[in-house]
Formats: sequence, C-alpha cells, structure tokens
Amino acid sequence: MIHIDQVAKRFAVPAPKTSNLMGWLKKPAPNWVEAVKGVSLKADNGCITGLLGPNGAGKTTTLRMLAGLFAPDQGRIQVDGLDVVTQPQAALARMGILGDAHGLYPRLTARENIVYFGRLQGMTREAAEGRAEHLADLLDMRKILERRADGFSQGERMKTALARALVHDPANLVLDEPTNGLDVLATRALRETLRSLARDQGKCIVFSTHIMQEVEYLCDEVVVVSQGRSLAHGSVPELLAQTGRDRFEDAFVALAFPDIQEAA
Repeated sequence: MIHIDQVAKRFAVPAPKTSNLMGWLKKPAPNWVEAVKGVSLKADNGCITGLLGPNGAGKTTTLRMLAGLFAPDQGRIQVDGLDVVTQPQAALARMGILGDAHGLYPRLTARENIVYFGRLQGMTREAAEGRAEHLADLLDMRKILERRADGFSQGERMKTALARALVHDPANLVLDEPTNGLDVLATRALRETLRSLARDQGKCIVFSTHIMQEVEYLCDEVVVVSQGRSLAHGSVPELLAQTGRDRFEDAFVALAFPDIQEAA
C-alpha cells in the first residue's frame, strides 16, 4: 500500500542578475516555484491507481518524492507503513520504479541490465538470472534478451526498464507516464501486463498520466491533480456521478479546470 498525505514541494529558481554594479555584487534572492502544493493519494494492494492531470500539474514531482529523490517540504509518504524520508532503504526496497527517463545502460544486454539491478537489490546472481528468465516470458521479450540496449526501440526500452523495476518482485510498482512514445501494440501489451500484475499478483500499482483512455481502461481509483493540488479522487463511475457528466473527458475538465468550465 502507498499513502501520500498532503505533500508539498517548492524549488528555488535563481533570479537574473541586474546590469548595475550593485546588482552584480549582491547575490539576488531566488524566486520560488511551488511545484506541488498539496497532493494526497492512497493506493491499495491489487489495485491500479492513476494520478491524472495536465502537463505541469505536479505529477512527476510527486512521484519523484515517492521514489525518494528528494524529500517533501511538508506532508508524509509511506510505503507499506514505512516512511520514505526516515526509512528510505526499507521503503524503496518495497517498490519497483519506472521513471520518465528509462536510463538503460546501452552497452549491456537486456538480460545484463535486469540482472545488474537485481544484484543492486541484494539478490544473488542465480536468483537475478532466474527472475530475468521469468520476466522475459511475462513481458514477451525473449527476442531482445541477449541484445544490447543500444538501438532498442522505445517499446523495447520500456519492456527492459519494466523488467528491471520488477526484478526483485516488489509489492508496489510506480510508473511515470509509462506509455510516452509507445506505439499502439506496445501500449496494449503494457496495459495487459499491468492488469495482470494487479489482478493476478496483487501488486499495488501507481502511475501518472494525462491520457483519459488509459485511466478508463486501467484504473480502479483515480486522483485528479491540477496546479499542484489533488482535487478529487474515486473510480471513473464515481467521478462521472460527482460531476454529472456522461464522458470522462468532460468530467476531468470540470474537476481540473473549474474556472474554464465556469466560463464555458
């Protein structure tokens, strides 16, 4: 289970120096950008939870805090009851993370990328090799298993990165915009894999997206995020009922852009 409770994060942006002498001598105070102002999410085991919002809504920043890349300025993040800030190693060991940049080692084969990350997770080589074999069948990547990652298509890179995230068989899976750049067949394959991981293996899956269709096809629970805040949560039917809309796209616009909706 993943629990994000009212997290916030701001970043300092250096102010431009002025052209006068005093401006060059005196260090200007930074400007602050509030990337996340208050996002909450509760994701259960065996469910797929979508973090839905427009570009710039704060989805990636929220997931990076969940991944332990930086601490929230306020709020709390727990993974299976473990605090990500105070117990980072234990919490991160419970997650498989597929970020917005897959970051494969190009000179390693798909198998070597998977096994290497298994070893980083404390697995023996034999156990990591066994998981690589299992994941090659699960993700239909036998044809690329012994190929170097350099030259992989976007879909092949995604499969390898997903296998790497799953190598230690984590209870929780976190994905940031996982279908970016994928063709139709690769997107369909990823959706089926995520369904199987949640329904058949009971994993807790959280992923961010701005694509309505993905949410409707996949999500048991949806958290709508806009301008750094979580504005609504519930299943697709619940959000349709809450907004009185028949189409989920219309419901999303009503929730995420209330000012535009009011003007319309």
